[in-house]
Amino acid sequence: MSFCDDTLLCNFPKCRTKLSGFAWVTACSHVFCDQHGSGEFSRSPAICPACSSALSGKLDIVRTELSPSEEYKAMILAGLRPDVVLDISARALAFWSYQVHQEHMYQEYSLSRAEAQLKQMEKVLTQQNQSREVELTGMRGEIASLKKVMEEYKRKYSEVSEKLMERNRQYQKLQALYDSLRLRNMVVDVGERDSLHQATHHSFITACHPGVPRQETPHGSPPFLSAGHDGESRFFSCVEHDGAKNFFQFSSPARERGRSFMKKH
Repeated sequence: MSFCDDTLLCNFPKCRTKLSGFAWVTACSHVFCDQHGSGEFSRSPAICPACSSALSGKLDIVRTELSPSEEYKAMILAGLRPDVVLDISARALAFWSYQVHQEHMYQEYSLSRAEAQLKQMEKVLTQQNQSREVELTGMRGEIASLKKVMEEYKRKYSEVSEKLMERNRQYQKLQALYDSLRLRNMVVDVGERDSLHQATHHSFITACHPGVPRQETPHGSPPFLSAGHDGESRFFSCVEHDGAKNFFQFSSPARERGRSFMKKH
C-alpha cells in the first residue's frame, strides 16, 4: 500500500480486509473493521488485538465514519484555532503514515517469510532430486544386470532347445529302429511257428507210416486231411496201429452204472 492509497486495511491478524463504512481506531494507532472491532472491544478491559495494549481511557477507542458527510466535514473543526486544526491534521497524517509504514513492514515480513519457505522448499526439492537420481542410477544398474542375466538365460535356453531337438531326433531314430526290429521279430516268430507246425505233422505222419513219403497240399495242409479214400484208410490205420481197440472202447457213464448194477445182483 502506497502513501497515496485512500483505503486502509484491517489490522486484525486473520482479517486484512479493506476498510469501508465504519472503522474502529485505537490510541495505539491501529484500525479495525467494524465486525472485529465490535467483537473485540465489547468486553472489558479492552485489549488491542494487534499489539495487546490496554485501552482503558474513554477516548482510547473511537468508532469513526470513513466517508463522512459534507455537513460533518464543515462542522467538525469549526471554531478551532489554526494551531489546533494543524495539530489535529498532523496527528491524523501521522496515524496514516504509521499505517502505511506498518503495512510496508508487514509486506516485507511476508516477503521474507515466503522467501524462507521458498528456500526451504528448494532445499527439500534438491535433496529429493538427489535421492531420486541415486535411486535412478541404482535402478539403471539393476536393469543392466538383469539384461545380462536375461541374455545368459536366453543363451542357456537356446542350448537346451538344441539339445532337446537332438534328443528328439535320436529318440525318433531309436523308435523307428525298435519298430523295424519288432516287426522283424514278429515275422520270424510267425515263420518259426509255421515251421514247427509243419515239422510236427511230418513227424506224426512219419510215425504212422514210416515207408510213405511226405505229400504236401497246395496250401500246406497235413497229408491226412487230403481228400480220398486212401487218406481216410491211412488215418484209421494209424489209429489202429497205436491202439484203435482202446480208442473205440471208452466207457460211458451210463454203461459204467449198468455194469456196477449187474455185479451187485
